[in-house]
Amino acid sequence: MDRFEAIRAFAQVVANGSFARAADKLGQSTSATSRYVAELEAHLQTRLLNRTTRRVSLTESGRAFYERSVQLLADLAEAEEQASSAAAVPRGTIRLTTAVNFGVRHVGPVIAEFMARHKELRFDVSLSDRVVDLVEEGFDLAVRIGPPGAQNLVARKLGETRVMPCASPDYLKRRGTPRTPEELTAHNCFTYEYVTPHNLWRFCDPSGAERSVRVSGSLHSNNGDILAEVAAQGAGIVFEPAFIVGPEIRNGRLVPLLQDFTPLPVPIYAVYPSRKHLSAKVRVFVDFLLEKMGSEQFIDN
Repeated sequence: MDRFEAIRAFAQVVANGSFARAADKLGQSTSATSRYVAELEAHLQTRLLNRTTRRVSLTESGRAFYERSVQLLADLAEAEEQASSAAAVPRGTIRLTTAVNFGVRHVGPVIAEFMARHKELRFDVSLSDRVVDLVEEGFDLAVRIGPPGAQNLVARKLGETRVMPCASPDYLKRRGTPRTPEELTAHNCFTYEYVTPHNLWRFCDPSGAERSVRVSGSLHSNNGDILAEVAAQGAGIVFEPAFIVGPEIRNGRLVPLLQDFTPLPVPIYAVYPSRKHLSAKVRVFVDFLLEKMGSEQFIDN
């Protein structure tokens, strides 16, 4: 058994979620990929994958082995780059995940400029507002709004944004304008899936003391853009990052509320799995992100 090829096949199956897609990535037949994984399981004397007709998933042993395999393959690729003096020229594909709105408005332009400088690099970008498991899903890095996540991740701060309570002029005309955080309890407040807890909004009052209020409303979503749009149509109040609601505030569709009460700032990080040797392509791109975004305030665009 070629253990390296078997490990590589196993890692591709996990990253792509199927033997067929993994085989396509590896440029080999599905039967060859399946055989490599079966030989690896026989060698280790343990099942790494649960297989059904519709999907594959990691066993407990498979999860532990996958994390080590990803690191092993990355370390080997790094060693090969260094040995061939190619480390100064990043090559390959960077698999990146980030939030939908922030990715389009802020990460996209950085990627475009970076690709113009590094012709040998490709990007595979997944836009999702959920917190993605980078190791489990095979991503090189994430640009993450809020806490960086698991302790086995390296986080480098790019900047921060602030969340803003907003409503449309029509809503405020009908329902009145809240003057304190506590008055929000009488309003239709939309909540966002990827904030924990969903219904707790936090502010600092003019003296610096924290004020928290539990809200409720008729709309809950895993996407901030739809919350902002429904609020702009006059249906309720949102508590959204400024880079989402900024354009709607500028064009008058939304009005910022409670401006004497400052919401706590939200950090923005470049996050990647902790490895002894970080691949050249990820290292160079993270440095570029820091150069272009470092310490920025993503306030209203």
